[in-house]
Amino acid sequence: MRSDAPAAPAAQALPDTDGPRLIKIAVLAMGGEGGGVLADWLVSLAEQHGHLAQTTSVPGVAQRTGATIYYVEIFPAAAAQQAGQAPVMALMPMPGDVDVVLASELMEAGRAVQRGLVTPQRTTLVTSTHRVYAIAEKTAMGDGRADSAALLDLARGAARRFVGFDMALAAEESGSVISAVLFGALAATGELPFTRAQFEVTIEQGGVGVAASLRAFAAAYDRATAAGGPQPAAAAPGGAAGTTSSQVASTPPARLPRAAEPAVQALIDRAARALAEDAQALELVLEGLRRCIDYQDPAYASLYLDRLDTVRAAARGAAAQPQTTTLLREVARHLALWMSWEDTIRVADLKTRDSRFARVRGEVRAGDDQLLAIQEYLHPRLQEIAETLPAPVGRWLLASGAPRRWVERLFARGRVVETSSLRGYLMLTGVALLRRWRRSTLRYAVENARIEDWLTDLRAVVATDPALAVEIARCQRLVKGYGDTHARGWRNFETLRLVWRGAARPAPALLAELRDAALADEHGRSLQAALRRHGLAG
Repeated sequence: MRSDAPAAPAAQALPDTDGPRLIKIAVLAMGGEGGGVLADWLVSLAEQHGHLAQTTSVPGVAQRTGATIYYVEIFPAAAAQQAGQAPVMALMPMPGDVDVVLASELMEAGRAVQRGLVTPQRTTLVTSTHRVYAIAEKTAMGDGRADSAALLDLARGAARRFVGFDMALAAEESGSVISAVLFGALAATGELPFTRAQFEVTIEQGGVGVAASLRAFAAAYDRATAAGGPQPAAAAPGGAAGTTSSQVASTPPARLPRAAEPAVQALIDRAARALAEDAQALELVLEGLRRCIDYQDPAYASLYLDRLDTVRAAARGAAAQPQTTTLLREVARHLALWMSWEDTIRVADLKTRDSRFARVRGEVRAGDDQLLAIQEYLHPRLQEIAETLPAPVGRWLLASGAPRRWVERLFARGRVVETSSLRGYLMLTGVALLRRWRRSTLRYAVENARIEDWLTDLRAVVATDPALAVEIARCQRLVKGYGDTHARGWRNFETLRLVWRGAARPAPALLAELRDAALADEHGRSLQAALRRHGLAG
């Protein structure tokens, strides 16, 4: 569909400014949110109450890189009859020419504003304020999340009228989908020439999920009517709006957790004694203990505390107390992340947990009487296979000739494993059970050596330059994920390590700038440009 197609002759078009005019509605919704149902409701509502209506849809490019846009135009049938001609209706929304935009989440509202579909002279914007992270946000090397508060301010300022609240929560509480909530909020705006009862009859005539849809409609109608204006931003998933993942509560936990196993309780008590004066660090360490135990076992969590103790001991001689306090908190967080790296054993473990099956069943709203099939696409590389083997065997495989080529051919293509089937579940469970032998694997030997090198550098720097040690600790952010993502991150980490191990130690601000550059793009172009700018490119 070309946006530069010739316009219809002016004589065929009904006037759009004087008298009755087309009402133009754009619906932006993702798959599974009922955007098509909502568009059908709008057409049915219009046609049953004396209006002509047309709907079209333009699918998004791919999963979460763009919502499907459903476009609806409505015109009074009586006006068309009086004019003696049918209205010319467009097939897609045009910038500056939309009366109502319905967005299923906040990023989609931002996309609508960016496309020019929302204007302060004309458009009523009805949007949910919850967030579903886009692919670009999830795959960013650093924290790629868009600022929800900024998106909300943008949406408010761009629209003639704004109606927004957490519609995903309203849908969940009603046992329905977000399309019914959007329909109710739209009815409350009064932008369409139909009554609430007429909206509700349209839902009833649909005949599917009527009771739940009516509950969601009513809840949204009441919320939008009572609000009378913009709503505060909803909390981003996993935290408050605008809060980054590195922020934690500054107050101590109400009480220390009590563990059923004595070995675990001993670790909690040990951490509490060591960090009694730093509640924030204690909270981070307790989370680190939980993560290490979940990843391996209590003995592994004890190693986590041992490593933290060596950094605390090295920091005692540092004069800058605020920086050393920050260092301990950063090391507590990043050490736990590094010690729970994503190997094949971890991936298999997470994909076969009962909690994951329950979460997926809840996300697709599967009933107790419905069968759910879950298919995983797995494509392990030779490197990942070798790293799962005992260290000597893994090294031999990577250096071998014919055996290496045979394994590469065997796993040249990805596999689809249905974890909801007995065969697929047992296959991944078998890999997950290798956890008890993880300490003998090649990957453990490699990562353990890397962690120790990192800690050695921290201990060497902290006594004389605590601020630089903090930035070195934060460089662990580059080491994440698995496969190609992990390989790229590790290359960038090694590049920065050469900088802080150089003959002249870099200033903390310089290392922070280089780290941010490394996180800016996955290909390392920004990092290389920053290195050249400071004369550090080799």
